[in-house]
Amino acid sequence: MQTKIELGKPRDFGEIIGDTFAFIRQNFKPLLKYFFIFCGFFLLASAAINVMLQVRVFDAVNYASSAAYDRAANPWENIIGVLPEYLLLFVITILMYVSINVMVLCYTALYQRKQNTPPTVEEMWGYFKYYYLRILWASFVCSLVVIGGTILCVLPGIYLYVVMALVPSIIVIENASFGYAFNQSFKLIKDNWWVTFGVLVVIYLILYFANLVVAIPSVILGAGSVFLHLFKGTSALSIPAAIFTTIIQSFSYVFQMLMILAINLCYFNLTETKEGTSLLGRIDQFGAPDTATDKAPEEY
Repeated sequence: MQTKIELGKPRDFGEIIGDTFAFIRQNFKPLLKYFFIFCGFFLLASAAINVMLQVRVFDAVNYASSAAYDRAANPWENIIGVLPEYLLLFVITILMYVSINVMVLCYTALYQRKQNTPPTVEEMWGYFKYYYLRILWASFVCSLVVIGGTILCVLPGIYLYVVMALVPSIIVIENASFGYAFNQSFKLIKDNWWVTFGVLVVIYLILYFANLVVAIPSVILGAGSVFLHLFKGTSALSIPAAIFTTIIQSFSYVFQMLMILAINLCYFNLTETKEGTSLLGRIDQFGAPDTATDKAPEEY
């Protein structure tokens, strides 16, 4: 029987990367289930808006290439007309990224609390609804901090991005306030910034190439549409192509769980290395009466 991944322990660079993939393999089915349960609404909304936008853009491109196109018309009219949809898509995408983040963090928090056992839907929902708005607000403030650092100079922005990445994990795992999580992230990252940065870079490169592979069918389909337009005189872009491309892009959001898990393992590594919280917890349990591992979590 394969040994389950224990989250709360020190890890070096290679172990963080390896255990991230190992945790995904061991918990792929429940993670995928909760991804669609808690993020499915935002995924469908994003896909629907994306399809509508691409259809409007495709229609505009096809019309511009037709003989009926009015060359004297104002080209900004079509651009301004789709701005509300793009703004709505931007908001939905942010809400979806936050939901993925909260879902994965709640899963790992409950997984550790239940001694390496996947949580139930009821347990996940209790945590998810409690932390969602808190993580949404924390993500907004952290983004402003990173943007401010980037505007002042690029390097402070990169440094702050790595530090701020730990804030959501601290809030959920320790049930902490934003102020505590903000200060604690700087304490944890001290003398360990390069290791955390290296993990994020490696995972980012993996996600980048994974998304490239997923995008290959879309590129082939787009090239095929242009080929048909040039040699057969059909529309340059088609609605089926828009729908297919959007579906492929939507499923690529699943890969974001990999980055969140890697950041979470960095958090556990830093807390165990500096504070040894799990070890202290096991020491405190010596001699204590056994408690049921399936005890229901507190209600939020």
